[in-house]
Amino acid sequence: MRSTLLSTEIAEPYAQALMSLAKDSDLVDRINDDISSLLNLLKESDELRLCMTSPMFKPEQKKGILNQLAGGDQLHPYTQNFLMLLIDRGRIVFLEPICKQFQALVRQLKQAVLAEVTSAVDLSEEQQESIRQKVTALTQAQQVDLDIKVDPNLIGGVIIKVGSQILDLSLRGQLRQLGMRLTGAS
Repeated sequence: MRSTLLSTEIAEPYAQALMSLAKDSDLVDRINDDISSLLNLLKESDELRLCMTSPMFKPEQKKGILNQLAGGDQLHPYTQNFLMLLIDRGRIVFLEPICKQFQALVRQLKQAVLAEVTSAVDLSEEQQESIRQKVTALTQAQQVDLDIKVDPNLIGGVIIKVGSQILDLSLRGQLRQLGMRLTGAS
């Protein structure tokens, strides 16, 4: 709990600063795309995550790796400079929470919500769109972003979490509800 609180206290001001820069420069969408790409890279590469969080790698090495990843025009110069600032200030270890906080600020700005979806199998585009429509109807949000995770232990169905609301449409959840009704009826 303590480390999560510390990470939030550090992530929030940096995310706010990046958002302020993005809004002032009318680059919110572009920088948000960069941040999404960075989060995907961190999610897919344990090596990158380890490199950014490990004190064994010197700041110059971290900068070199990030500059290689940002090669060409992949990252906007503002995003690249922001990453270098995080390294210089020793805050690159908080890159993931800073990125997630920035995305939360973008969602707030665009009146969007994040729906964390856990399913038993990969969802098709059609299924994802159906979930977006259900969440839009439920929350009245302008936009719905999906964070999809696959958990084969669900057997079937999905679990949708939006904020503090959880909609359990999984087979396991339905069986649990049926079991509670049966034990309550006897």
